[in-house]
Amino acid sequence: MSTELKGRTALVTGATSGIGQGVAQALAAAGALVIVHGRDADRGGRVVDGITRAGGAAAFLAADLAGGAGTVTRLAARAAELAGGPIDILVNNAAYLVGQTSTTDTTEAMIDAALAVSVKAPILLTAALVPAMAERGGGVVINMGSINGTSGMAKTALYGTTKSAIHGLTRALAAEYGPAGIRVNAIAPGPTLTEITQAHRDFLDPLIATLPSRAYSTPAQIGATAVFLASDDAANIHGAVIPVDGGFTAV
Repeated sequence: MSTELKGRTALVTGATSGIGQGVAQALAAAGALVIVHGRDADRGGRVVDGITRAGGAAAFLAADLAGGAGTVTRLAARAAELAGGPIDILVNNAAYLVGQTSTTDTTEAMIDAALAVSVKAPILLTAALVPAMAERGGGVVINMGSINGTSGMAKTALYGTTKSAIHGLTRALAAEYGPAGIRVNAIAPGPTLTEITQAHRDFLDPLIATLPSRAYSTPAQIGATAVFLASDDAANIHGAVIPVDGGFTAV
């Protein structure tokens, strides 16, 4: 366990599995006190237990980000309580996952749910937490984008739209809050081995075979990138969307 982020607090949304879990584990291993957000208390408890067994510090906070402004405001306040003070690092990772769905099969309910969790909640949560960051002289916001926010793929219109919005949000927030000492950046993973993607290897494996790396990304690699962006080593990086995609967007 390193001390790179010792004394800092982090809130990671959607952190009970997959990429979010990897980010939470990495931030905790770097010394941060991590608030693990999710909807499932059992899964959240397991993530927290794993972090504490590894020598880190973490607590679980349940909330459904589809609940709107009231839910997000309560989440922000409760996170600060659990952290014992203002949040230093916000990772907007939670997203409404949409599988491959043709645009004609995309329902209004799906659109509303995806926008609520994947776009509206990050805006509201950032707005709720950045004033305290600015008052203390700075902080870090990391948004989770995707290669789908940069490259068009068939049957991913809704998911790609939400991730394109996250990339644009990252640049806008960087311009707005950088002068207040708040660094806002994004990570754009490519195909990443998680519980969900394991079920889609038949679709993803041919794509992986075309990458320069010939390899899936891992949650741990995404987590390591988040630690870098949260650290003082990234002090002059603002508004970047950093791909962790095996070279997918580069070649």
